[in-house]
Amino acid sequence: MEAHNLSAALNFTLPPNFGKRPTDLALSIILVLMLLIMMLSLGCTMEFSKIKAHLWKPKGLAIALVAQYGIMPLTAFALGKVFRLTKIEALAILVCGCSPGGNLSNVFSLAMKGDMNLSIVMTTCSTFFALGMMPLLLYIYSRGIFDGDVKDKVPYGRIMISLVLVLIPSTMGIILKSKRPQYVGYVTKGGMIIILLLSVAIIALSAINVGKSIMVAMTPLLLATSSLMPFIGFLLGYILSALFRLNGRCRRTVSMETGCQNVQLCSTILNVTFPPEVIGPLFFFPLLYMIFQLGEGLLLIAIFRCYEKIKTPKDKTKMIYTAATTEETTPEPLRNGTHKKEGSPCRV
Repeated sequence: MEAHNLSAALNFTLPPNFGKRPTDLALSIILVLMLLIMMLSLGCTMEFSKIKAHLWKPKGLAIALVAQYGIMPLTAFALGKVFRLTKIEALAILVCGCSPGGNLSNVFSLAMKGDMNLSIVMTTCSTFFALGMMPLLLYIYSRGIFDGDVKDKVPYGRIMISLVLVLIPSTMGIILKSKRPQYVGYVTKGGMIIILLLSVAIIALSAINVGKSIMVAMTPLLLATSSLMPFIGFLLGYILSALFRLNGRCRRTVSMETGCQNVQLCSTILNVTFPPEVIGPLFFFPLLYMIFQLGEGLLLIAIFRCYEKIKTPKDKTKMIYTAATTEETTPEPLRNGTHKKEGSPCRV
């Protein structure tokens, strides 16, 4: 039997004037400002030639899109069935699973020493494809959950705004790197400092805006679901890219891009589809998912960095030995500056 509706039992109400308070407006402005600075800084790590290589040989991009639009919606749908969630709960999780393209993945990819050119291309393409894929996926999967028509609730305007906020500052960063490379260091270091300061402000404003309301969404089943979803995305994204023999940098990038979801889009769809008294505390599920994807992403970054520190001394010894051997065996034409032609940017 289906569980009793959670929101009805709790008689849930949102904080007064939620979304229309000065602190809500301040949070929205800071989030947009932070995104612009972040994408400008990340754009300074990219090159047009490498982006072009990913587009002309899109093996990594194709695998990443399959992971994003194949793994996460199916995972969300399966978790709703496994945990026997209510219709509203399962639908909230499904909407989150169908909302790829979060910008947090770009930061995680940078911290994991991934391929930033692939990361930005993935974010851009997944956001663009969301215009068609989100309605299709919501139509396919929601038929087994919800009686209403969710596919018509896709916020096309907000998706286009997200696309613009990614493309314009990233392009400016790429142009800055190619035309004025001497300023790149100042932009990236200054950008990181500003982002850290804005992150503190975002955490403080989020705590003020939401308060204790999010606690009612922290039921055991929702906690289990929101913790498993990003973990499964990170894991299966890495495994899928490894099966297709992408290199280590591209594997880590695909992993981060798969597990991270666009919680802003998810919140918008839930807000448009259901009034607060119907969806109840599940209005805060995207925020709950964001907390877990942030925590698990930081944990993976810490593990990767520790692994690199342990691995580096052995690799340095191996590189010295390999360099000495290569010097003796390198053919004369290659010593004179002839280079082999590079293959796909994501090949092993």
